[in-house]
Amino acid sequence: MNLKLHKPLCVFDLETTGTNIGKDRIVEICILKVNPDASRESKTWRVNPEMPIPKESSEIHGIYDEDIKDAPTFRDIAPKIMEMLAGSDLGGFNSNRFDVPLLAEELLRVGIDFDLSKFRLVDAQTIYHKKEPRNLSAAYQFYCGKTLENAHSAEADVMATFEVLDAQVGRYDDIPNEIGPLSEFTFHNKHADLAGFIGYNEKLEEVFNFGKYKGQCVKVVFKKDLGYFGWLQNAEFPLYTKKVFTKIQLSCRF
Repeated sequence: MNLKLHKPLCVFDLETTGTNIGKDRIVEICILKVNPDASRESKTWRVNPEMPIPKESSEIHGIYDEDIKDAPTFRDIAPKIMEMLAGSDLGGFNSNRFDVPLLAEELLRVGIDFDLSKFRLVDAQTIYHKKEPRNLSAAYQFYCGKTLENAHSAEADVMATFEVLDAQVGRYDDIPNEIGPLSEFTFHNKHADLAGFIGYNEKLEEVFNFGKYKGQCVKVVFKKDLGYFGWLQNAEFPLYTKKVFTKIQLSCRF
C-alpha cells in the first residue's frame, strides 16, 4: 500500500435520489475502512429515502423504489455510520463537493451533529483532475489497468476509488502519501461551510460568497443587520451552512 496512514481512512460513496445537497436523499452508502496496518473492512447499506426516486436517477445507479421499500431509513443506520467513521479521515471521489456535504445534511436532519473540523478530507477526483482530468471509470483504467464493472453501484465505486487513490500516491513523486498533506493537496478553495456559501478573506474571517453582502464579513453584517440572519435561517440553504451561520451569529454576542 502506497498510502501512509496514521489513523483509519474511511473511503465512502453515496447513491442518491438526485444532486441537490439540501433536498435529495441517500439510497445507498458504502464505506471502506482502511486501517494503518492495511487491513480493511467494508459495509454497504441500502436506504429508504422516504421519498420517490426520480426515474432519471434510478436509470443511473439502478436502484428503484421497489428495491428499497423495506430498507432501513437513514435515521435507522446513522448511528452505525457514525460508529464506523469515528476516529477516521474521510476519502472519496468528488466527495468534497458532493458526498461529504450531502452526508452532513442527512446526519443533521436526524439530529446527529457533523463537525467538519474533526475530519481530514481527501478527494481522489481533485488529484485526478489536477493530474489526468477524466472520470472514475477512466481513472480506474488509467491508474489500475482495470475496467470498472458495475459503475454507479456504491460498492463498486468505493472499491475502485480506494484503488485509484492508492495508485495515484504510488505514481506521482510530488503527491504526499500521508493523509494530512494529502488532504491539503485535494481540499483546495476552502470554505467555512461545505456547500461553498461562506468563504474566507485574507484575515481568515468568514465572508459571504453570494447575495447583496457578497464579499463582506459575516460577523460584521450580522451585527448591523440581524434580520439578514433570520432570513438565512428560513431560506433554503443546507443545514450545515445554517449551522455555521448560527455559530457566527452566537459569537457576535461576545
